[in-house]
Amino acid sequence: MMIDAMTSRLRPVQPGKTTLVAVLDIGSTKMCCIIARLAPRPEGRSLRGRTHQAEVIGFGYGPASGVKSGVVTDIEKAEQAIRTVVGMAERAAGLTLESVLVNVTAGRLGSETFSAAVSLDGQEVEKADIVKVLKAVNSRSVRPERSIIHALPIGYALDGQKGINDPRGMVGEKLGVDVAVVSAETLAMRNLELVLHRCHLQIEAVVATPYASGLATLVDDEAQLGVACIDFGGATTTVSVFNDGHMVYADAIAIGGHHLTLDVARQLSVSVADAERLKTFYGSVLPGQSDERDMIPIQPVGASHDEAPGQIPRAVLTRIMRPRIEEILTAIRDRMQATGMMDVCGRRFVLTGGASEMTGLSEVARRLLARNVRMGRPMGIAGLPDIAKGAAFATVAGMLVYPQVCAQEYAEPRGIRKLTGTDGYIARVGNWLRSSF
Repeated sequence: MMIDAMTSRLRPVQPGKTTLVAVLDIGSTKMCCIIARLAPRPEGRSLRGRTHQAEVIGFGYGPASGVKSGVVTDIEKAEQAIRTVVGMAERAAGLTLESVLVNVTAGRLGSETFSAAVSLDGQEVEKADIVKVLKAVNSRSVRPERSIIHALPIGYALDGQKGINDPRGMVGEKLGVDVAVVSAETLAMRNLELVLHRCHLQIEAVVATPYASGLATLVDDEAQLGVACIDFGGATTTVSVFNDGHMVYADAIAIGGHHLTLDVARQLSVSVADAERLKTFYGSVLPGQSDERDMIPIQPVGASHDEAPGQIPRAVLTRIMRPRIEEILTAIRDRMQATGMMDVCGRRFVLTGGASEMTGLSEVARRLLARNVRMGRPMGIAGLPDIAKGAAFATVAGMLVYPQVCAQEYAEPRGIRKLTGTDGYIARVGNWLRSSF
């Protein structure tokens, strides 16, 4: 029985009250920290689930280091990168952070749906009954090697009658619940937590990257009718499926936009920096009529600056990039078909993430997935700098939405636990003194 699940300890924001929230996006190619003020907002038409308006007061952004495919690979470099972006946000907001919400893509992220039921003996459903049935699901879903990140009730049933959103106050003989459980490998989570402790930051809550991306980019009608959100990150691509307003499925594969950059670098024998520039300025995954005639200058690795750059047709770049994108989309489609999620997600896909802004990606996805496709950007966040308004910042924007919806989740109560390499409060103070002076 696992006693250290990572389900949220976060206290939901109170209706009508303003609060501060700090979020940290730890990616493989970039890291971003945002401090925002959540202020009550009137209910809107398109984003009905949001009770608060997020206004950014501190923003820090920088390249990632010590992280590969969401997994910590160098604890010293990761610590330095996190300290840099958190420090930028703290200086902009004029305050010091003690805890943050952090995203997780690492540890073979996956999801399963579990069901459980409890007897009511004809009594009225109370909150204790809901907690009891959720505990029953939790006890069935835990495994020693995996930590539960989210336990999201996606539907209640009373005496076999499904489709009940909130059964409290109703009477019946048997209360059942279906719960979507998102989990990751425990050791990968522990290393992430250890890095943050070295930065003197507590984890207030862990949010799965695909869940956060969906919260930021989907409108309520999409989430109600059925939709899948694909987040093309630097070294990972994640997918989440929403139906009836709830996330019902999450998955991740360890291929992302940086792999396209490496493909270009290897095939054209250019540096990784030049390959990134070529991909950004000239790259497309959809061939054009003039691609064979349009010539692109390239500087081979090892060439001196006084040498004339070589030239290749733009079509060559397209032929290098397209197979990798098709590989990613095909892998996602096959996984969703194997779990039955292609039917659950309806007829719509939303593409987001930094690598989703490639020319022609939406058209290739439309052909390969046989679904309607649109591009998704963060919605309903005020005060974001221009650099952070694009699809690359969907995850960090979704983490600002998360405190408004986390009340739906089951959170397992747990005590304070020790981590490898930390020995409680006194040792942390000693570490701080040693590292600071």
